[in-house]
Amino acid sequence: MVNYRRNRLPGGTYFFTVTLRDRRATTLVDHIDALRNAFRMARNRCPFAIDAVVVLPEHLHTIWTLSPGDDDYPARWKSIKSSFSRALAKSGAAISRNSRGEYDLWQRRYWEHTIRDQEDLHRHLDYIHFNPVKHRLVNRVRDWPYSSFHQFVRRGVYDADWGGRGVVDDAGGYGE
Repeated sequence: MVNYRRNRLPGGTYFFTVTLRDRRATTLVDHIDALRNAFRMARNRCPFAIDAVVVLPEHLHTIWTLSPGDDDYPARWKSIKSSFSRALAKSGAAISRNSRGEYDLWQRRYWEHTIRDQEDLHRHLDYIHFNPVKHRLVNRVRDWPYSSFHQFVRRGVYDADWGGRGVVDDAGGYGE
């Protein structure tokens, strides 16, 4: 078995990508309240700051900052994933189980990146907020409802028209 090594920096700020096993699913946005509740429960048990987030139909990106001395983001992800899966099962949603009897909703692993400095943070904030346009879910960043972009606009960090029309061209680039 591969031994994944993660950078665990106490009090660190991290960028994450977490994905459902079924990349065609719309489960995260279809059950956004259950997902929000799973995050809320995890934060109540083990506090952390959600600096930014975008939830797409089958994956999400987020930036967290942990408390000084705390580096246990894996426990938080375990809590969020399991709480969300249990809530869906309880609501009657069809969730398959794997050979060990566990809910088989999420990909087992997730992408984690330790934010190094302010430039790195800003680059990841932009990535998070532009992601719905990149995936052609909307034409303008402001049109995606499941994003911290709207809070950043209210705080004056982004202009409401940030990202322009954000049309993604056929070559994968961004046009006006």
